[in-house]
Order: sequence, then structure tokens, then C-alpha cells
Amino acid sequence: MSADGRGVRVLLVDDDPLVCAGLELMLSTSADITVVGSVGDGDLVVTAVQRHHPDVVLMDVRMPRVDGITATREVLAGANPPRVIVLTTFAEDSAAMRAVEAGAAGFLLKTAGPTEIIDAIRRVAAGEGVLSPASVPELFQHVVAHPVVTQRREAAAQLAGLTERERQIVIRVGRGLSNADVARELFVSEATVKSHLRAVLARLSCTSRVEVAVLAERAGWLQHPAPTTT
Repeated sequence: MSADGRGVRVLLVDDDPLVCAGLELMLSTSADITVVGSVGDGDLVVTAVQRHHPDVVLMDVRMPRVDGITATREVLAGANPPRVIVLTTFAEDSAAMRAVEAGAAGFLLKTAGPTEIIDAIRRVAAGEGVLSPASVPELFQHVVAHPVVTQRREAAAQLAGLTERERQIVIRVGRGLSNADVARELFVSEATVKSHLRAVLARLSCTSRVEVAVLAERAGWLQHPAPTTT
């Protein structure tokens, strides 16, 4: 059931008519789920959502004109959007990671069985996020190998040897502060900041503060509040 207790309205999005037909037949076995429509490309999704008012959209990734990730982002930018489950395979160029970044409430492998898909629709309609249990091992393998994650691990390893004071300076440099601003925030002299920064550049084999900032961003250091001064 959806959050308000009524049956779950589902919109199917896939460029393969046979896939849509198969999904509709499968979902018709559940009395609390109704397929309200289907479209064959991502550029048709927003209009279909406005027409049918689904609770959940089952979204394919690869389509001829507009891909499912872009369509997901566009749908979720609207007023009172439905929740989106992306159906994907891990052969599809990091689709799972991109789906999450686009705001999808969940994703399933296309090999998921009927029970799994039906359960996912119900859970997402009720406000939960969904990851197919069968896909967890493959997801972790995919995430570990994802370039963004790899870059983050490598950057974190490079920065691991910095002192706490150097870390404080690097984070502020990464946020665009001048040496003078960093000095004021940390209650140290500007000369001290320059000295630490020179040491950081040498240790990391960086030629500029921009390179240091990039490493800090990749390591995830700029996503959290700056450390307090000591």
C-alpha cells in the first residue's frame, strides 16, 4: 500500500515493449498494485507522471533519447513527485551509483524475481529505500571498483600522514580561504600557515594549493565541518 493506505499506482518506463508487458502481467497478480501506464523513453516520463499520478515509477536506465538517470532527476524535480526504482544491470557503466545520486529511492537488478520487485514497490511506496538483497554482493564489488571511490581511497591514503594542524590548514585551503584567512581562523600567524602549507606541498608532491584542494575534496574532507582548533 502507498503511504495513504490506498493501492500503489505504478508507471513503467522501458524502451522494450516486451519488458513492459512482462512487468505489467507480473504486477497484475497483486491486488494492491495497479499499473497506470507505460512509456518507452525518458523524454516521455514527466508528461506521463503528470497524466497518471503514479506513486512509484519503475525506470529503465538505457533508452534511445533520454536515459533513465536523467529522467529520474527531471521527475524528482517536479511538485509532489513519485518515488523511483531504477532497474539496472551492473554492466551499465555505474548506473546504480548514478541512480542513487539522482535521487532514486531504490534499485534492483533486472534479474530480480517477481516477489522481490513487488516487495520493493510496496516498500518504496511506504517511504522506505530499497536495495535488492540479491544485488548486495555485486553492489559492494561495484562500489569498491567505482572510480570516485577509488580516487577517494587513494586521496585519503595520501593525506593520512598529515598532522592535525596540517589537516586543519588543508581543509581551509580546500574551501578557498587565503593564507591570511586561515591564520585568523586558526589563531596562528600567516607565516606559520605558509610554513605548514610548504611542508604539505612537499609531502604530497603537489605543485599548488589547487592540487591540495582537489585531494582534500576527493578524500571527503570538505564534506564535513572544519575541525576545531587545538
